Amino acid sequence: MPPAVVVTVSPRLPGLLGPAGWAALAGRRVAALPGAAATAEVLRAAGWDVTDATDAAALDADVACLAAPGEVAGRPVVDGAPEPPGARLLDVVAVMDRLRSPGGCPWDAEQTHSSLRGYLLEEAHEAYDAIVDDDPVAMREELGDVLLQVVFHARVAAEADPGRRFDVDDVAGELVDKLVRRHPHVFGDAGPRDVAGVEAGWEEIKKAEKQRRSPTEGVSRSQPAAAWGAALVRRAGRAGFPVPEAADLGSASPEELGERLLAVVTAAEQRGWDAEDALREAVRRYAGELDAEARRRERAGE
Repeated sequence: MPPAVVVTVSPRLPGLLGPAGWAALAGRRVAALPGAAATAEVLRAAGWDVTDATDAAALDADVACLAAPGEVAGRPVVDGAPEPPGARLLDVVAVMDRLRSPGGCPWDAEQTHSSLRGYLLEEAHEAYDAIVDDDPVAMREELGDVLLQVVFHARVAAEADPGRRFDVDDVAGELVDKLVRRHPHVFGDAGPRDVAGVEAGWEEIKKAEKQRRSPTEGVSRSQPAAAWGAALVRRAGRAGFPVPEAADLGSASPEELGERLLAVVTAAEQRGWDAEDALREAVRRYAGELDAEARRRERAGE
C-alpha cells in the first residue's frame, strides 16, 4: 500500500500552509506527528478533524500526515509551509521570552535598560571590529550579539508601565514605517534618484519629521569625540550653520593623516593629557555654540 503523504509544517509558524500544503490536504484525512502538534491545534480550532499519529509509515495513502521538517527521514515530503527569510527571528524572540519569564534565567530576569546599556555599546564595537577585519564568521556572531541587545531591550520594555511600554513588534513596525517613508523613490512616486539625490531626500524627509531646531539634536554625545565632532560639522554645514575653521592638513593620504593624529596622541600622553577628553571638551563647546546660534535664529524668525 502506498504510504501517506507527508506534509511538513513550520514549528514556529503554526497553522501556516502554502499552496502546495493546502493542495496536499485536499480530499484526504489529516493526521499529525508530535512535531506538528501546534499546527494540528490551529487546524482543529478552525474545524478540521486532525488525529494524532506517531508513525507516518503506519498511515494509509489517503492520509496527509503533518510533520516538522526532518521528523520523517528517508521519505519524499511536500514542503507545506516554506518559511520566509527572517523566520528564525521568531526563535530569538521566543528564547528571550523564555529567559525573562518565571522559571527562566535569574540574571536575565533582573536586567534593566540601565544595566544593559553598556553591553549594547560593547557589542556594537565588537561588530564594528569584525567588519573592519572583514571576518564573515565573526560578523555573523557579533551581529547576532547586537540583535540580542535589541530583542533584550524590547523584552524589558514590554514589561514596563503602560506609559513606557513597547515590544519588539513596535520596534520593527516603527523601523518599517520609517524606511518606507524615507524611500519614496522606491515605495512612492518620487521617481528614480541617484545616490546624491537619495541622500538629499533622506535629509529633507528627516528634517520634516523631526522638526529639529539645532544641528546638535539627534547626534549621540556618547560616541567617540572625533565621530561626534564630524557629525556636528557635517550637520552644521548642511544646515548653513558656522563650522570651525579647517586646519591645513598637510597630509597626502588618510594613512599619513592617521600617523599625524597618532603623533598628537603620543605628545598629549607624554604631557599627561587625555587627547580624547581634550577633543570632547572642544566638541562640547562647539555644540553649545550651535545651540546658541539655533536659539538666536529662532528668536529672529530665521
